[in-house]
Amino acid sequence: MHVPDLRDCRRSMVFRLPTPETRVRPKLTIFSVVFPIVIVLDFITKRWALDALGSERGELLGGLIPLTLAFNKGAAFGIRVGDDSRWLFVPITVAALGLLAYILVQTARKDHPRILAISLVISGAVGNLYDRVRWSGGVVDFIGPIDLGIYDFPIFNVADIAITCGAILLAYSFLLEERAEKATSETAVAAAEAKDGKPEPAP
Repeated sequence: MHVPDLRDCRRSMVFRLPTPETRVRPKLTIFSVVFPIVIVLDFITKRWALDALGSERGELLGGLIPLTLAFNKGAAFGIRVGDDSRWLFVPITVAALGLLAYILVQTARKDHPRILAISLVISGAVGNLYDRVRWSGGVVDFIGPIDLGIYDFPIFNVADIAITCGAILLAYSFLLEERAEKATSETAVAAAEAKDGKPEPAP
């Protein structure tokens, strides 16, 4: 009869234990793909808008989406707080990035929707933060305004799109988590009730 070597057993057990690298790798993979794509697209499109839309307007989809160069010194989608709120939004953005980074670290490595969502929001926030820090002109916006019938949707940019999509996806991931926790709780309660309802075995 073959008796397994205890050292081999230890090696196999250590091999199966997840290392910090394996826990972090999926997050880094998603973030390292999303971040450069958003940043590069945002930078290129803003540079194009500065060069092409300085004195005239453009359009996309046969005029459905107008292109208008604008400089936003407020928050996303033209939200203003005073005449020059540049140095108000810079520290707020930095603090928000720190919070998002913390949430990303705490996120389960298999929670891909949340990882993607946070990566999108961080990327968009960094894209707009770069504009605020590099000059006093404000964030470069150029998509819109879009006529929705009731009102004109404010002018925005690629970074704003990333932030919005990420925020929606993040809210959805929290909703899924809440539903999963509720289902787990209901299952535990049902199991406990079923256990309490069983007749005790006769002595």
